[in-house]
Parts: sequence; C-alpha cells; structure tokens
Amino acid sequence: MKNTDIARRHDRILSLLASHATLSAAALAERLSVTVQTIRSDLRMLDEEGAIRRRHGSAYLLTPGANIGYQPRMAVARDEKARIGEAVAGIIPAGSSVALGTGTTVEACARALARHEGLTVFTNNLHVVLALQLAPRISMSIAGGTVRLRDLDVIGSESVEFFARLRPDYAVFSVGGISPSGDMLDFNMEEVRARRAIFDCARHRILAADHSKIGRAAPHAHGKLWAVETVVCGRDLPGEIQQEMTLAGRRIIRA
Repeated sequence: MKNTDIARRHDRILSLLASHATLSAAALAERLSVTVQTIRSDLRMLDEEGAIRRRHGSAYLLTPGANIGYQPRMAVARDEKARIGEAVAGIIPAGSSVALGTGTTVEACARALARHEGLTVFTNNLHVVLALQLAPRISMSIAGGTVRLRDLDVIGSESVEFFARLRPDYAVFSVGGISPSGDMLDFNMEEVRARRAIFDCARHRILAADHSKIGRAAPHAHGKLWAVETVVCGRDLPGEIQQEMTLAGRRIIRA
C-alpha cells in the first residue's frame, strides 16, 4: 500500500501527464518540487502498475487517438473528481430522475449521489450501478448493448435507443477532451453516439470534467460546450469559452 504522500504525488504526476501527454523526469521534478531521483522512482512504480510508460527519460500517459484504461484513469485527479461529484450532487435534488453516462468522473458523481433518496437512475455504466447499489429507495435501469470489458460500460445501437426513449430531469456525462475553441471531444464514434444520446434525452445537462480534459485532444467533436446547461470542472475554463457560456446563459461551477 502506498503511503499518502506518495499516492498524492502519483495522482499529480498522472494529472500532469494527462494534460501534457509527455513530460521528462526533470520537468516533473521541477513542477512537483522534488528530486529527479524521487520522480524516477515514482515513474518506475507507475510503469509497473501499467499507469504510464517511460521512454528516453520521459513518461507518457496517453496514446494518440485512444483513451487509457479505466483503472489508470481512476488515479488521475482523484480528489478533484470527488469534489466534482459533490458539486454535481448539490445540483440534483433527492427524488430526481437522472441519466448517468460513462467514465471515472461520472462514477465519482454517482458515489456522491448515493446519499440521495428516491432517485430514478438510467445508465450504461456498470461502475455507476455498483456505486449506487446501497442508495436509499433507488430505482435503476441499465441500457442493453455491447459491454466494453475494459471500461465496464455498455455502448452500441441498443444503448442509444435506450436513452432515446427517456426524458429524465438531469443527465450527467463527461467527455474525452475539451478543445480550446469549446468543442466537446471523444476518442471514437461509439462513445460519441452514446454520450450524444444521453445529452439529448434530458432537460438539464451537466458536463462533469476534471482539469485534465481542458485542452486535451481527441479525434471526434460532438458539439460546443455552451450547449450544456451546467459545466462542473476543477479548473477555470479558457476565457473565450467562459464568455460564450455567459452569452448563452449557461452556468459554470468550479469544484
């Protein structure tokens, strides 16, 4: 078991690599105010865990055009995702109906919502099912379709049709990245179709995104950020995006 200081430093390393794609050991040491030897030890541990890869004195988290596995993603910005989850739970009242999408940030939102009573939940995320299994007086329905075993989520045409028939009070979803011009980005078209179906079904859409998604590249765009009623994020959005959100009458919550 890692001690707390090491675990927190590893979280910060993963967050930095998620934002910058690749960084040298020296650059990470400077950002975290520790020695290069400490960072090299950290990177060796993270490499052995399968969270990162090392090459020529640098480390990287992402591969072009693809997202990383679910377990390494859980370690990225863990505390920040918990704060985002609490902020989202503060928006959604007890007794609401809510569609919950895929991803580790949405799972954090589900954990925060587990204290709410009388929720009606629709999801394509098996992690959400587990997070909410002990919520009081909950009603839950899960989409059919193809299960992605790496992420334990359900995608495909059946999942899209499932959400298309719903009209919940809220939808909570995440994205693979947010471009500097405010595009919502994802890594493949199946993710886009599933998230678009969740986006389209609800009256109030909530995008939950940790800071590593801001400026992060992904190949597929599916709408602008200011189409979302509320954005909950862990860092300030670029000024141009904030301006467009304000003009559209949208809400930004920094967790």
